[in-house]
Amino acid sequence: MATQGAQRQPKYQRIADELRDAIQAGRYGPGDRLPGENDLMATYDVARMTARQALGVLQSEGLTESRKGAGVFVRSFRPLRRQGIKRLAQSQWGEGRSIWSADTEDRTLVVDKVNVTEEPAPDRVAGVLEVEPGAAVCVRRRRFVLDGKPILLATSYLPASLVAGSAITQEDTGPGGTYARLAELGSKPVHFREEIRSRMPSTSEASELELSTGTPVMLICRTAFADKGRPVEINEMTLDAASYILEYDFDA
Repeated sequence: MATQGAQRQPKYQRIADELRDAIQAGRYGPGDRLPGENDLMATYDVARMTARQALGVLQSEGLTESRKGAGVFVRSFRPLRRQGIKRLAQSQWGEGRSIWSADTEDRTLVVDKVNVTEEPAPDRVAGVLEVEPGAAVCVRRRRFVLDGKPILLATSYLPASLVAGSAITQEDTGPGGTYARLAELGSKPVHFREEIRSRMPSTSEASELELSTGTPVMLICRTAFADKGRPVEINEMTLDAASYILEYDFDA
Protein backbone atom coordinates (compact mmCIF):
# COMPACT_ATOMS: atom_id res chain seq x y z
CA MET A 1 0.00 0.00 0.00
CA ALA A 2 2.86 2.39 0.80
CA THR A 3 4.38 1.72 -2.62
CA GLN A 4 1.05 2.43 -4.30
CA GLY A 5 0.82 5.69 -2.36
CA ALA A 6 4.30 6.67 -3.46
CA GLN A 7 3.40 5.95 -7.08
CA ARG A 8 0.50 8.37 -6.80
CA GLN A 9 2.87 11.17 -5.79
CA PRO A 10 3.84 13.66 -8.50
CA LYS A 11 7.14 12.73 -10.14
CA TYR A 12 8.85 15.87 -8.89
CA GLN A 13 7.91 14.99 -5.30
CA ARG A 14 9.34 11.46 -5.62
CA ILE A 15 12.60 12.89 -6.96
CA ALA A 16 12.72 15.45 -4.15
CA ASP A 17 12.11 12.67 -1.59
CA GLU A 18 15.03 10.65 -2.95
CA LEU A 19 17.35 13.64 -2.93
CA ARG A 20 16.26 14.56 0.59
CA ASP A 21 16.94 11.00 1.78
CA ALA A 22 20.39 11.18 0.20
CA ILE A 23 21.13 14.47 2.00
CA GLN A 24 19.92 13.13 5.35
CA ALA A 25 21.96 9.94 4.87
CA GLY A 26 25.08 12.02 4.29
CA ARG A 27 25.61 11.11 0.65
CA TYR A 28 25.49 14.83 -0.04
CA GLY A 29 27.08 16.91 2.68
CA PRO A 30 26.97 20.65 3.44
CA GLY A 31 28.29 22.58 0.46
CA ASP A 32 28.01 19.65 -1.97
CA ARG A 33 26.45 20.26 -5.37
CA LEU A 34 23.30 18.29 -6.15
CA PRO A 35 22.57 16.80 -9.58
CA GLY A 36 21.41 19.57 -11.89
CA GLU A 37 18.30 19.72 -14.03
CA ASN A 38 19.98 17.96 -16.96
CA ASP A 39 21.23 15.18 -14.66
CA LEU A 40 17.77 14.65 -13.16
CA MET A 41 16.13 14.69 -16.59
CA ALA A 42 18.45 11.91 -17.78
CA THR A 43 18.31 9.85 -14.56
CA TYR A 44 14.54 9.95 -14.08
CA ASP A 45 13.43 10.46 -17.70
CA VAL A 46 11.42 13.55 -16.84
CA ALA A 47 10.87 16.98 -18.37
CA ARG A 48 12.94 19.97 -17.34
CA MET A 49 10.03 21.53 -15.45
CA THR A 50 9.68 18.37 -13.33
CA ALA A 51 13.39 18.40 -12.49
CA ARG A 52 13.18 22.09 -11.66
CA GLN A 53 10.18 21.55 -9.37
CA ALA A 54 12.01 18.76 -7.51
CA LEU A 55 14.97 21.00 -6.80
CA GLY A 56 12.59 23.79 -5.84
CA VAL A 57 10.98 21.62 -3.15
CA LEU A 58 14.33 21.16 -1.39
CA GLN A 59 15.11 24.83 -1.67
CA SER A 60 11.75 25.80 -0.16
CA GLU A 61 12.45 23.44 2.75
CA GLY A 62 15.71 25.23 3.44
CA LEU A 63 17.85 22.18 2.67
CA THR A 64 19.52 23.66 -0.39
CA GLU A 65 20.44 26.97 -1.94
CA SER A 66 20.78 28.01 -5.56
CA ARG A 67 23.93 29.75 -6.74
CA LYS A 68 23.51 31.61 -9.98
CA GLY A 69 25.46 29.97 -12.76
CA ALA A 70 26.80 27.24 -10.47
CA GLY A 71 23.86 25.01 -9.54
CA VAL A 72 22.04 23.87 -6.41
CA PHE A 73 24.04 23.07 -3.28
CA VAL A 74 23.29 21.52 0.10
CA ARG A 75 22.88 24.36 2.55
CA SER A 76 25.74 24.63 4.99
CA PHE A 77 23.80 26.80 7.46
CA ARG A 78 22.85 24.84 10.58
CA PRO A 79 19.31 25.61 11.87
CA LEU A 80 19.08 27.34 15.22
CA ARG A 81 17.42 25.33 17.98
CA ARG A 82 15.17 27.81 19.79
CA GLN A 83 14.64 26.55 23.35
CA GLY A 84 11.31 28.19 24.03
CA ILE A 85 11.15 27.61 27.79
CA LYS A 86 14.79 27.70 28.89
CA ARG A 87 15.49 31.00 27.13
CA LEU A 88 12.74 32.86 29.05
CA ALA A 89 13.66 31.58 32.50
CA GLN A 90 14.49 34.30 35.03
CA SER A 91 17.78 32.49 35.68
CA GLN A 92 18.74 33.48 32.13
CA TRP A 93 17.99 37.20 31.85
CA GLY A 94 17.96 37.78 35.61
CA GLU A 95 21.68 37.03 35.74
CA GLY A 96 22.53 39.42 32.96
CA ARG A 97 22.60 36.93 30.08
CA SER A 98 20.83 37.52 26.80
CA ILE A 99 17.89 35.19 26.24
CA TRP A 100 19.45 34.44 22.84
CA SER A 101 22.55 32.90 24.44
CA ALA A 102 20.39 29.93 25.44
CA ASP A 103 19.96 29.14 21.75
CA THR A 104 23.19 30.11 20.03
CA GLU A 105 25.82 28.15 22.01
CA ASP A 106 29.17 29.17 20.47
CA ARG A 107 27.73 30.67 17.29
CA THR A 108 27.86 34.34 16.35
CA LEU A 109 24.55 36.19 16.65
CA VAL A 110 24.46 39.92 16.01
CA VAL A 111 21.71 42.53 15.88
CA ASP A 112 22.65 44.46 12.77
CA LYS A 113 19.63 46.78 12.70
CA VAL A 114 18.06 48.50 15.70
CA ASN A 115 15.44 51.22 15.61
CA VAL A 116 13.76 52.59 18.76
CA THR A 117 10.87 55.02 18.47
CA GLU A 118 7.82 56.26 20.37
CA GLU A 119 4.60 55.76 18.41
CA PRO A 120 0.82 55.62 18.92
CA ALA A 121 -0.25 52.09 19.84
CA PRO A 122 -1.96 50.15 17.02
CA ASP A 123 -5.38 48.86 18.07
CA ARG A 124 -4.18 45.23 18.36
CA VAL A 125 -1.29 46.29 20.60
CA ALA A 126 -3.39 48.63 22.73
CA GLY A 127 -5.87 45.83 23.39
CA VAL A 128 -3.23 43.41 24.64
CA LEU A 129 -1.25 45.98 26.64
CA GLU A 130 -4.48 47.31 28.13
CA VAL A 131 -3.78 50.92 27.14
CA GLU A 132 -5.97 53.35 25.25
CA PRO A 133 -5.85 53.07 21.45
CA GLY A 134 -3.30 55.57 20.23
CA ALA A 135 -1.55 55.77 23.60
CA ALA A 136 2.22 56.21 23.32
CA VAL A 137 4.26 52.99 23.19
CA CYS A 138 7.99 52.41 22.95
CA VAL A 139 8.66 50.40 19.76
CA ARG A 140 11.89 48.44 19.38
CA ARG A 141 12.59 47.00 15.90
CA ARG A 142 15.57 44.67 15.40
CA ARG A 143 17.03 42.29 12.83
CA PHE A 144 19.03 39.31 14.09
CA VAL A 145 21.78 37.74 11.98
CA LEU A 146 23.32 34.33 12.79
CA ASP A 147 26.59 33.25 11.16
CA GLY A 148 26.07 35.99 8.57
CA LYS A 149 22.49 34.88 7.73
CA PRO A 150 19.45 37.08 8.66
CA ILE A 151 17.10 34.79 10.59
CA LEU A 152 14.70 36.96 12.59
CA LEU A 153 12.84 40.26 12.57
CA ALA A 154 11.47 41.37 15.94
CA THR A 155 9.29 44.30 16.98
CA SER A 156 8.58 44.91 20.66
CA TYR A 157 5.92 47.24 22.07
CA LEU A 158 6.01 48.52 25.66
CA PRO A 159 3.93 51.23 27.38
CA ALA A 160 5.90 54.45 27.00
CA SER A 161 4.77 55.62 30.43
CA LEU A 162 6.35 52.52 31.97
CA VAL A 163 9.76 52.62 30.28
CA ALA A 164 10.31 56.38 29.92
CA GLY A 165 13.88 57.35 30.79
CA SER A 166 15.10 53.76 31.06
CA ALA A 167 17.65 51.90 28.93
CA ILE A 168 14.74 50.19 27.17
CA THR A 169 14.35 53.37 25.13
CA GLN A 170 17.99 53.10 24.00
CA GLU A 171 19.42 50.84 21.28
CA ASP A 172 21.51 48.91 23.84
CA THR A 173 19.35 47.84 26.78
CA GLY A 174 22.32 46.46 28.74
CA PRO A 175 22.98 43.08 30.44
CA GLY A 176 19.93 40.86 30.57
CA GLY A 177 18.13 42.99 28.01
CA THR A 178 14.60 44.36 28.20
CA TYR A 179 13.36 41.91 30.84
CA ALA A 180 16.16 42.75 33.27
CA ARG A 181 15.38 46.45 32.83
CA LEU A 182 11.66 45.84 33.40
CA ALA A 183 12.57 44.07 36.65
CA GLU A 184 14.53 47.16 37.74
CA LEU A 185 11.42 49.24 37.02
CA GLY A 186 9.34 47.07 39.35
CA SER A 187 7.62 45.25 36.47
CA LYS A 188 9.52 41.97 36.42
CA PRO A 189 8.02 39.48 33.93
CA VAL A 190 6.64 36.47 35.80
CA HIS A 191 4.66 34.82 33.00
CA PHE A 192 4.91 34.57 29.21
CA ARG A 193 2.50 33.54 26.49
CA GLU A 194 3.59 32.70 22.94
CA GLU A 195 1.32 32.22 19.94
CA ILE A 196 2.80 30.60 16.82
CA ARG A 197 1.55 30.47 13.26
CA SER A 198 3.05 30.38 9.78
CA ARG A 199 2.49 31.94 6.37
CA MET A 200 4.35 33.01 3.28
CA PRO A 201 6.43 36.19 3.72
CA SER A 202 5.60 39.62 2.45
CA THR A 203 7.94 41.12 -0.14
CA SER A 204 9.68 43.25 2.48
CA GLU A 205 10.08 40.31 4.87
CA ALA A 206 11.56 38.13 2.13
CA SER A 207 14.02 40.91 1.31
CA GLU A 208 14.99 41.62 4.93
CA LEU A 209 15.49 37.92 5.72
CA GLU A 210 17.08 37.15 2.34
CA LEU A 211 14.70 34.24 1.85
CA SER A 212 14.82 31.80 -1.04
CA THR A 213 11.70 31.71 -3.19
CA GLY A 214 8.99 29.56 -1.60
CA THR A 215 10.40 29.71 1.95
CA PRO A 216 7.69 30.39 4.56
CA VAL A 217 8.06 32.34 7.77
CA MET A 218 6.97 31.50 11.30
CA LEU A 219 5.29 34.21 13.35
CA ILE A 220 5.70 34.18 17.12
CA CYS A 221 3.83 36.72 19.20
CA ARG A 222 5.02 36.76 22.79
CA THR A 223 3.33 38.68 25.59
CA ALA A 224 5.20 39.25 28.85
CA PHE A 225 3.15 39.68 32.04
CA ALA A 226 4.24 41.19 35.34
CA ASP A 227 2.53 40.47 38.67
CA LYS A 228 -1.28 40.28 38.80
CA GLY A 229 -1.38 39.42 35.08
CA ARG A 230 -0.34 42.92 34.02
CA PRO A 231 0.94 42.90 30.38
CA VAL A 232 4.18 44.83 29.97
CA GLU A 233 5.49 43.85 26.53
CA ILE A 234 4.39 42.41 23.21
CA ASN A 235 7.10 41.04 20.94
CA GLU A 236 6.07 40.20 17.36
CA MET A 237 8.71 38.02 15.70
CA THR A 238 9.08 36.90 12.09
CA LEU A 239 11.38 33.89 11.71
CA ASP A 240 12.94 32.31 8.64
CA ALA A 241 11.22 28.91 8.94
CA ALA A 242 14.17 27.14 7.31
CA SER A 243 16.58 28.54 9.92
CA TYR A 244 14.80 27.37 13.07
CA ILE A 245 13.88 24.31 15.08
CA LEU A 246 11.39 25.18 17.84
CA GLU A 247 12.04 23.15 21.00
CA TYR A 248 9.78 23.04 24.07
CA ASP A 249 11.00 20.86 26.93
CA PHE A 250 8.76 20.54 30.01
CA ASP A 251 7.63 18.04 32.61
CA ALA A 252 4.31 16.18 32.39
